[in-house]
Amino acid sequence: MAALWLRSLGFRIICCNFRDRYGEIDIIAEENGVLVFTEVKYRSNDSSGTPGEAVNYHKQRKICRTADWYMSRYQIPPDTPCRFDVIAAWSGRMKLFRNAFPYIPPGGK
Repeated sequence: MAALWLRSLGFRIICCNFRDRYGEIDIIAEENGVLVFTEVKYRSNDSSGTPGEAVNYHKQRKICRTADWYMSRYQIPPDTPCRFDVIAAWSGRMKLFRNAFPYIPPGGK
């Protein structure tokens, strides 16, 4: 559902549910020449926090490691513009947070 919504916003969907030994990226897409790694978080209510709050530092690091592996595996040049987005979904609504967090290099803190 989130991938279809992104497509309606003009994104080109490259891959859904990419998995490797480092983790998973829900959606990999392209928007205006930028490679976009997107985490989708769903909550039925806010009792355990908002969907966006679930993408903590540890999860961000895992997404960055997985993105590194994806780019290496598919020989994507390291100077390719990239960003990390989060889609928060709840109660039938979705909100896109572009540039939700910065790239965290290996060993980064």
